[in-house]
Amino acid sequence: MDSEQYIFDSLHEECGVVGIAMDKQSDVAASAYFALYALQHRGQQSAGIAVNDDGVIKAHCDEGLVNDVFNENILAELGTGRMAIGHVRYSTTGYERRLNCQPMVVNHVKGSMAIAHNGNLTNDAELREELELAGSIFHATTDTEVIAYTVTKERLTASSIEEAISRAMDRLKGAYSIVVMSPRKLIAARDEHGFRPLCMGVFPKGGFAFASETCALDAMGAKYLRDVEPGEIVIVSDGKVESRREHCGKCKPSLCVFEYIYFARPDSYIEGCSVHAARKRAGAFLALEHPVQADVVIGVPDSGLDAALGFAQQSGIPYGVGFIKNKYIGRTFIVPVQSEREKGVRIKLNPVAETVKGKRVVLIDDSIVRGTTIARIVKLLRDAGATEVHVRSAAPKFLHPCYFGTDVPSCEELVACRYSDEELPEKLGVDSIGFLSIENAKLLAGNGRHDYCVGCFSGEYPCEPPKRKWENKYLKKISSNKED
Repeated sequence: MDSEQYIFDSLHEECGVVGIAMDKQSDVAASAYFALYALQHRGQQSAGIAVNDDGVIKAHCDEGLVNDVFNENILAELGTGRMAIGHVRYSTTGYERRLNCQPMVVNHVKGSMAIAHNGNLTNDAELREELELAGSIFHATTDTEVIAYTVTKERLTASSIEEAISRAMDRLKGAYSIVVMSPRKLIAARDEHGFRPLCMGVFPKGGFAFASETCALDAMGAKYLRDVEPGEIVIVSDGKVESRREHCGKCKPSLCVFEYIYFARPDSYIEGCSVHAARKRAGAFLALEHPVQADVVIGVPDSGLDAALGFAQQSGIPYGVGFIKNKYIGRTFIVPVQSEREKGVRIKLNPVAETVKGKRVVLIDDSIVRGTTIARIVKLLRDAGATEVHVRSAAPKFLHPCYFGTDVPSCEELVACRYSDEELPEKLGVDSIGFLSIENAKLLAGNGRHDYCVGCFSGEYPCEPPKRKWENKYLKKISSNKED
């Protein structure tokens, strides 16, 4: 990173999706808007909504937060309809540019289609090259366009849009939870491993909805029905629901365990498990794995608070409010000058001296990535009078890259790769440090299931990593030996 880097080095997720199919003409744009607001934590770079009004698809997408992209006039222009899909984006593939905003709308000889995608393909480069050699012209740099063109290619000979999606799923590898809208149907599909979440809800007055998290269903007034299963294709047409399961059961389910640790909102349920309960369980496991004598337990807002509560309840050490978070600063807050970065941290987080002064503090964070943020936070606690600071991470050590939609940095940037267990406390300025074990991370859901993807911790992946990475050659400077 250059000097204009983020003051917080937390991980980011790929994005969030929503799909709505009502029994009658409704203000579906407004419903999608509320759902995207609930999913804003999953992506802050762009937002978009596409509305289907009797087969005519209109879309509005742009860079920025949901509130920046939409207003009353724009929502009114999208109009009413029976179907809509929406998307909030954080890029782990592609570049931050307006062309990469979703939903992506494709018009072809069989009609039109809008698609929104959460995840990361591992064979993006191979599919893109194959499509380009066959004459496809790409406008964006995201793998969502690869999915859209793969589905469109299959649609030319398939009997239906769902058949085209099923055929495309034979070609797609990696993580994808998608919602697709054709002139007459709304379709939701999830990759065979189920890396990224996707749930289904029902409206009391008729209609169905899909979303990355149940909190979005709540925001729309829909009742959670069930999760879309790994490999399943769910089709909503004329108020009826059909499920295709030819891709189900081909692989062991491998939901990303980091959904419970950090990505999802604590009020959501992921595959039937409360995220809040899972994070409290992580804190309780930490208290058992890494006990310590201390006076107060505090969490780093916001995603460390639930685990801190669990640690306190399990250990018997009192829980306290250790930081006040400035909620008026977005996650993209940067500090342009290195010397001012310490002030930048204090602007976003300020310690409550009354809680920590003269005390031995257990500090719970959701994860430790590069280590720069936690080191600055520890210094804030020391300056506020904490006599000891013991850090506990509600995630295992990050030791390997992620290929399925999480922007885990290279191993060279991961603090757990660069320093040994003995070196880490001195490097971070803490009295002790402890990480959640991989074994207990697999038990966070509390439902007896343990087949989660933990590749970024263990290096063992549910499917083959990408053979090569796609690079946008059109953004490179032209050399003298290149063709015209």
